[in-house]
Amino acid sequence: MTPSLPIETDRLTLRRYLETDYDDLLKLQSNDDVTRFLLYDSKTPEQVRESLAGRLADVPMDTDGQALTLAVILRETGQHVGEVTLFVQSAEHRCGEIGFVFHPDFHGRGYAGEASVELLRLGFEELGMHRIIGRLDARNTGSANLLKRLGMRQEAHFVRNEFLKGEWTDEAVFAMLADEWNKRS
Repeated sequence: MTPSLPIETDRLTLRRYLETDYDDLLKLQSNDDVTRFLLYDSKTPEQVRESLAGRLADVPMDTDGQALTLAVILRETGQHVGEVTLFVQSAEHRCGEIGFVFHPDFHGRGYAGEASVELLRLGFEELGMHRIIGRLDARNTGSANLLKRLGMRQEAHFVRNEFLKGEWTDEAVFAMLADEWNKRS
């Protein structure tokens, strides 16, 4: 199923990436503050080109491992402020995962929450997902608090289960079910 894009909110446009988004993606993915809690280190310009190529691809979102990453654009200025991703974790079990990465210059303004609500809506209402999770480095309390504000509940805290960037890290897992999404106020 192809999602309806772009998505407009009061302040944001969520849209597919364009070739012209390279410089903005480079600012995001080459920033050590941004990648601190992510699974990858800051990227080189060539790695960002590869990353952009993946974001430009059209994916049907019907197979495990597929992902739809949308650029988040501030409507008022046209600035790229970050990105949100919806992954197909299990097509058979209709499970997905959300992720969000925003440039530090735009933290604390509610953009990640505003965009993530739309990603949950897309997953549950348009793609028919049954369950959506959010996984993160447990030290990333800002993102954990955002997942809670979205109405996701913490289901797990795995102690030192991933060896990332030279150290053992804890992982927190949050989740929401479709019926919980439908009941939210």
